[in-house]
Amino acid sequence: MSDETAPGAPRGRFGVLVVLVVLAVVLGGALLGGRALWAAFGGPAPDYSGTGEGSVTVQVTKGASAAGIGDTLETAGVVKSARAFRNAAKKDERALGIQPGYYRLRTRMKAKLALDLLLDPASRLRSRVTIPEGTSLDRTLQLIARNVSDVPLASLREAAANPAALGLPAYAGGRVEGFLFPATYDIEPGTSAVDVLRTLIQEFEVRAARLQLEERAAALHITPYQALVVASLVEGETGNASDRGKVARVVYNRLGRPMRLQFDSTVKYAYALRGETKTRLLYKDLDIASPFNTYRNSGLPPAPINSPGEAALEAALSPTPGPWLYFVVIDKQGRSAFATTSEEFAALKARYKKDVLGQ
Repeated sequence: MSDETAPGAPRGRFGVLVVLVVLAVVLGGALLGGRALWAAFGGPAPDYSGTGEGSVTVQVTKGASAAGIGDTLETAGVVKSARAFRNAAKKDERALGIQPGYYRLRTRMKAKLALDLLLDPASRLRSRVTIPEGTSLDRTLQLIARNVSDVPLASLREAAANPAALGLPAYAGGRVEGFLFPATYDIEPGTSAVDVLRTLIQEFEVRAARLQLEERAAALHITPYQALVVASLVEGETGNASDRGKVARVVYNRLGRPMRLQFDSTVKYAYALRGETKTRLLYKDLDIASPFNTYRNSGLPPAPINSPGEAALEAALSPTPGPWLYFVVIDKQGRSAFATTSEEFAALKARYKKDVLGQ
C-alpha cells in the first residue's frame, strides 16, 4: 500500500500550491479592481483645488450632457476629472441651462468653478453687432465686419452677391437689400459670412410672419416686396414714431394720383450706390440719373433703400388714414408737419428754413 501512494504525495502538494497561487492572483486582482472601481465610481473624484491658470477656449456642442461636457473639460485640461464636473453639475440645477457655444475658461480649475464660468454669460465668446433701423445693405456688411473679427468684409460682400445660398423669401427675387433685419445679434466664433447673413434674413422672416406681411400686403393690393419698399421709404424719411403712419399714407396717396414721390432719401441712396455720401441735397443733386431718383421717376423705387424695422413695416401695412400729399421736417427733433395742398406745403418749407436751418 505504501509503495503505491508515496509517489503521488508530492504531486498532491504541488497541486495545492498551484491553487493557492491562483487564488492569490484572483484575490489580488479583485482587490486592485475594487480599488479602481472605488476610485472611478465610489470614492472622491479627482479634482483641482484652485481657480485655474492661463486661458483655454472650450466648445460646448448643442445637446451635450453634463457627462459630455465633463469629458470635454477633462480633455482640454480644465478639470482634473470628468466625474468631478459631473458631481458639481448634479448639485446645481442651473447646469441644465448651459448653452451651446464657445467659452473662455482656465486650465487646472476646481470643477465647481469651471461650472460657474460656464454659467456666466461673460465667459461666452461671442461677437455682438447691432444693426440700426434704416441701415443699407453695404453699411450693414461694414458693421458686421467691424464687430465680428473673423468675418471679413470681402467674404460678406461675396456672400451677398450669391443670394441663392441665403434663404431669401421667394418674393425677394434674389435681392438682398431690405432683408437683413435690423436688430442686435450675437455671432459665435467660426460662423461663416453666409451663415451670418442667413441669421439676419431668418430674423426678417420671423418678424414678417409675426406682422402677417404677405396677407396684409395683399389686403392693400400690393405685393409683399412693395410693402417692404414702402417701409424702407418710411424708415428713410422719418425717425419719429408718430409720423411713420402718416409718411406711409403720403406714399400711397401720391402713388394713387399719380404723383412722383420726390423723396430725398431715395436720391441719397442713389448717390450711395455710386460710393458718394450726401448728408444734404442741393437742387443740382436732384438730377442724378438713377432708377432710385424719385424726383425724375414715377412710382416706387425698384428696391428697398434700407432694412426697415418692425415699426416701419407696421406703418407700411397700416398707414394712418388722411389726405396728406406733402410733409416737411419742422423742428430739430425730426418731427414733421403734413399738408394736402401745394400752398400749405410752401408755408411748411418756409417754416423749415426758419426754424430748422435758421435762414
